[in-house]
Amino acid sequence: MSNDRFLKACRREPVDCTPVWFMRQAGRYLTEYRKLREKYDLLTIAKTPGLCAQVTLLPVRKFELDAAILFADIMLPLEAMGVNFELKENIGPVIHNPIRRCADVEALRVVEPEEAVPFVLEAIRLIRSELRVPLIGFSGAPFTLASYLIEGSPSRTFVQTKSLMYREPATWHQLMERLTQLVLEYLRAQVRAGVQAVQLFDSWVGCLSPQDYQEYVLPYSRRIFEGLADLKIPRIHFGTDTATLLELMRAASSEVIGVDWRIPLDRAWERIGKGYAIQGNLDPATLLGPWKLVQERTREILQQVEARPGHIFNLGHGFYPDTPVENVARLVEFVHEQTSSKEKARELL
Repeated sequence: MSNDRFLKACRREPVDCTPVWFMRQAGRYLTEYRKLREKYDLLTIAKTPGLCAQVTLLPVRKFELDAAILFADIMLPLEAMGVNFELKENIGPVIHNPIRRCADVEALRVVEPEEAVPFVLEAIRLIRSELRVPLIGFSGAPFTLASYLIEGSPSRTFVQTKSLMYREPATWHQLMERLTQLVLEYLRAQVRAGVQAVQLFDSWVGCLSPQDYQEYVLPYSRRIFEGLADLKIPRIHFGTDTATLLELMRAASSEVIGVDWRIPLDRAWERIGKGYAIQGNLDPATLLGPWKLVQERTREILQQVEARPGHIFNLGHGFYPDTPVENVARLVEFVHEQTSSKEKARELL
């Protein structure tokens, strides 16, 4: 590995410039990926190690990114539990046997990752053999996975999820226990296979109040991060719409907290605490606009950081399919150029 500035930033160590990677950086905005999708569906790519490696490597070969993230889907480890789902284009996961009662939870079985997702682990080994930057593994967080299992499909209101949480707390906690065991074992297996950092995606947890997060979610997120601590790798905690939850997310004990665009980065970092690294937080929709806007918004974020160690530049969520590739390339170059020396960093102030 010839570029470790991402790992250094996760540890809040000095870097020669701010590291950059993007959520969904291997995806539909890339022509090469769209051509593959003409031949294969998403699950086929994710379950075929050679194809998965090819897609994961696409963006790091195309841009000067400082980390790769494994191409996968958060639903993959659920299949071996007995979850019957399909990924519908422009919709997302659709569950054919959603969780509705305690018996549905009891029917879920936790299977060792080597048996459940051997193709993911083999893909990691293939990718590592070709990478010159760190590889990030990931999993959906228990709450986000639970929301899909209960709702049966993506939701805006999460009424079914909250209803089960409130009406049948014992069932809720039983489900979260099983998902926590699954996620922890899945992430540990990814590290054994070769990933050098992990990100826990709690994409939909922003629908909760701080009180509900503390009671129904935090204990399980904390257990996952504590269960990874002995591996001595950077652990990233990410959610969307979490401006009211940042102090509680900090209590889950990851090294890095990912922040979306709904809160200024400096304000988020102040609330999280300077003892943590921070990741973010350009609104991905900005990249659909002209380069001048992208440049201005990016410069604002870098000014908020004030060249403090521990910043990893990323989006506040993943790329949109219509994102212009040229904007992505220029953004990576711009962040590196603007932060490549202390002198340039001071010019931002």
